[in-house]
Amino acid sequence: MASSSTSNRGSGSWTAEQNKDFERALAVYDKDTPDRWYNVAKAVGGKTVEEVKRHYELLVEDVKHIESGQVPFPNYRSTDGNKRG
Repeated sequence: MASSSTSNRGSGSWTAEQNKDFERALAVYDKDTPDRWYNVAKAVGGKTVEEVKRHYELLVEDVKHIESGQVPFPNYRSTDGNKRG
């Protein structure tokens, strides 16, 4: 899923429901699907082919940053208040 910061850059705002529909559509319409982006846009609703393509590009960019270690892991705390390590 695209992060909230990603969802607001470049392709307008995306609701949580649209992001979920986008994720589902990517699972159904893979890179070999004819008219993939048309089908993804139709599944999301309210977004153009160009908007879903851009949203995908931003998602790929975010994943690359995460995988390269450019995004730090959050400092989660357990329910008893102790830091996890």
